[in-house]
Amino acid sequence: MADIHDLLRFVVEHRGSDLHIQPDAAPSVRIDGSLVGSGFPSMTESDCTQLAKAMMSEDQAAELGRTGEVDFAYSESRAGRRFRVNVYRQLSGLGIAARLLPPVPFSFEALALPDAVKGLAEHQRGLLLLTGPTSAGKTTTAAAMINHINMTRPCHILTIEDPIEILHRNGRAVVSQREVGQSTADFATGIRAAMRQDPDVIFVGEIRDAETVKAALQVAETGHLVIATLHTTDVAETINRVIEFFPMNQQEQVRVALAGATVGVVSQRLLPKVGGGRVPAVEVMVMNGRTRDLILKGRETHQLHDVIAKSAFYGMQTFDQALLKLYRARLIELEDAKRAASNPHDLHLALQQEGLQPVS
Repeated sequence: MADIHDLLRFVVEHRGSDLHIQPDAAPSVRIDGSLVGSGFPSMTESDCTQLAKAMMSEDQAAELGRTGEVDFAYSESRAGRRFRVNVYRQLSGLGIAARLLPPVPFSFEALALPDAVKGLAEHQRGLLLLTGPTSAGKTTTAAAMINHINMTRPCHILTIEDPIEILHRNGRAVVSQREVGQSTADFATGIRAAMRQDPDVIFVGEIRDAETVKAALQVAETGHLVIATLHTTDVAETINRVIEFFPMNQQEQVRVALAGATVGVVSQRLLPKVGGGRVPAVEVMVMNGRTRDLILKGRETHQLHDVIAKSAFYGMQTFDQALLKLYRARLIELEDAKRAASNPHDLHLALQQEGLQPVS
């Protein structure tokens, strides 16, 4: 049986992003977005248990026993890299999913992020939401934001994560990183406690419930910059999801607070990059009078897409506009752009207008 060090080094050496281990199957690795075989032999239920135990502390093993799953960060010393690991019980035994984390925070330029994302990270106060489905690169983009603030602004950055994924050393800023379950009980508790820790910027690893939303909004309203991630697919869904965390009798109040505190929403999807690797397609909403009015009116949130599409002057862009730019720059293939489009027909028309798609 291969040990966990061999498997994790394989991911690093083959520039993979994720390792999947399950009983009665050979380990597989995600490379450039596709899951491929690793060449290692099939794992038994006992093998998977041993691999999981090799990575977990006693507390983590106890949590797995209580809840059937556990998240943690694991440092692979021989490869000098960190992984975010989830061990979970499933029908045939323990499964393991390990994601390779960047060794250092990337720059906005290296990630090919639009200038508006940097502009949003330079706000002194307000709520900045970073969203996308699982495996959309939110962690990497958030780290780029934190790193930019750290290198350019003398302030106190406080992160609340589950688990801590990318380590930040002090630059011009002082960076404090707290982990849910280790340093604080949960996200909402950590945000409320942060008010006694003199932060200027707070990063919330994930918004999961109404208490976290409420705490984040309160801190943003009192003059701090709060960057938070959320599992949603686009800007309009993000606004609706945040409001729907609350019961009907509270939603109007939350809508007003959200419209007043939010500085922008960044939603992203990862696509295979021509030549290898992956590149983000990014939808950006910058809060201005028009977008604020649509959020306040509630029933008109669906119009955000059209307003974003017509607001390039403010740095806004829809997913389909981002895909068009990536394809025009020959960073992605046409078929990948069409699969990722929010409205494939509109993307097809835009491509035709630019002479990038044959008229059918």
